[in-house]
Amino acid sequence: MNKAENNDQFDLETLRKQVSDVNRRGDGTETTSSEPLNDYARQIAEQFSDGTRTPSIMIGQFRLIEFLSQFGIGLLSFLLWVDTEETIAMRAVASLCVGALLVLALQTADCYTIPALRARTRPLPKVLLTWTVVFAAMVAIIAVVSPVGAAQLHSYVGWFVVGGIFLLGSRFLLAYGIRNWARNGIMERRAVLVGGGQPAKDFIRLLEQQPDNDIRICGIFDDRGEKRSPSMVAGYPKLGTIGELVEFARLTRIDMLIIALPLSAEARILQLLKKLWVLPVDIRLAAHSNRLRFRPRAYSHVGSVPMLDIFNKPIRDWDSVAKRCFDIFFAVLALAVVWPIMLATALAIKTTSPGPVFFMQKRHGFNNEVINVFKFRSMYSNMSDPTGKAAVTKDDPRVTPVGRFIRKTSIDELPQLFNVLIGNLSLVGPRPHAVLAQARDRAFGDVVEGYFARHRVKPGVTGWAQINGWRGEVDNDDKIKFRTAYDLYYIENWSLWFDLKILFLTPFRLFNTENAY
Repeated sequence: MNKAENNDQFDLETLRKQVSDVNRRGDGTETTSSEPLNDYARQIAEQFSDGTRTPSIMIGQFRLIEFLSQFGIGLLSFLLWVDTEETIAMRAVASLCVGALLVLALQTADCYTIPALRARTRPLPKVLLTWTVVFAAMVAIIAVVSPVGAAQLHSYVGWFVVGGIFLLGSRFLLAYGIRNWARNGIMERRAVLVGGGQPAKDFIRLLEQQPDNDIRICGIFDDRGEKRSPSMVAGYPKLGTIGELVEFARLTRIDMLIIALPLSAEARILQLLKKLWVLPVDIRLAAHSNRLRFRPRAYSHVGSVPMLDIFNKPIRDWDSVAKRCFDIFFAVLALAVVWPIMLATALAIKTTSPGPVFFMQKRHGFNNEVINVFKFRSMYSNMSDPTGKAAVTKDDPRVTPVGRFIRKTSIDELPQLFNVLIGNLSLVGPRPHAVLAQARDRAFGDVVEGYFARHRVKPGVTGWAQINGWRGEVDNDDKIKFRTAYDLYYIENWSLWFDLKILFLTPFRLFNTENAY
């Protein structure tokens, strides 16, 4: 790699770092506010409010289907054709090995890509050849270990024929399904272009020429006027300004923002990224007209159209599935352990002060959506603050004696386990704040420019900030700045092991009740 390429890579990383640092620090510049959508843009947004089927999830499910099908066909062939010394356990092991090797071989042969799966007949010879090689290799290994009789050989032939027919037939049907899903908008990547004019027009035309294009342009947003950015570009309407784009992305299931500006407009790109990085979407920079070249891993492609990967959506696809399974397992386990504590708490609240046992508060959830969070009631009913605008302070007269104890020990948070099972909270993540929460007289979003980037993932019952001491009252700007910084660190470094670590440390860190009132 030459010196110019090294400089290019440095510039790209510097751009990402500038965006993150400026937004974490907060520099007094309003960068994250959204504007009300115009009526036309709102109508378009309603068309894209439903989710789509992501290619990686679909491919993963199809891998599992092919593995299980070969395992099942192997066992079925044993039951129908074999009459030898081979046992069902031996056939089960052989079926497992064949299924696993087949999936691995098809993956190596690039047979699990969207272009390969959507083509009806072109990849079928490669699939059949792969199946033949895998099956022949397994039979050869079995023959070396023990002799294969005529009856057993008939069983293997039946397995090979039925397995091959299933492979070819399922892939032919899947190709039809993918094409149908693409036409109906069920399986596509929805994108919004940021920036109009000639660069956006050139990008759209090039994208439309790609036979394997799975991107659907939902509209264009640009702050510039008609002279530099017309209201219609290559048949796609300009829906509004960048401020309106933030609100548009909150209302729709958008997968990607593509900035259609030349790389030389670095200052403008940085300005846009400071506004847009708070959204839970992929952010790409159209690179089809750039002469500069970065490292290959910095790019993603649609056909031959290159795009620079600036920011990726966190906890996506199978990671989100794994995290959801993690949440359900440990939430059920926690409820099985703490239900006596929850029952005793409910009785104590009900018998010591009038009013309901539970308290429900509106808080910010994933993608800035407003969710209802359950807690044990810790205040007198006639003095509670559902908005959360007036934070609880030390010796607050609104808090009941029982409430003071359950807040100190965080027992009041236990009903949020039901939020986890419902699906609007995760066990681990940035803590959800009340919609009107403030640091003194300023909203959190006005104190920290990157505050709303916390909402790129689902909020959690506990989090990295909380176990590091940043919990309780927010009575100065630094507390919310540090809390946000820890939350962003968690998002950028997420893993299931990180979640497990936070979950394990949470009970021990709760002994520090200095900031819990």
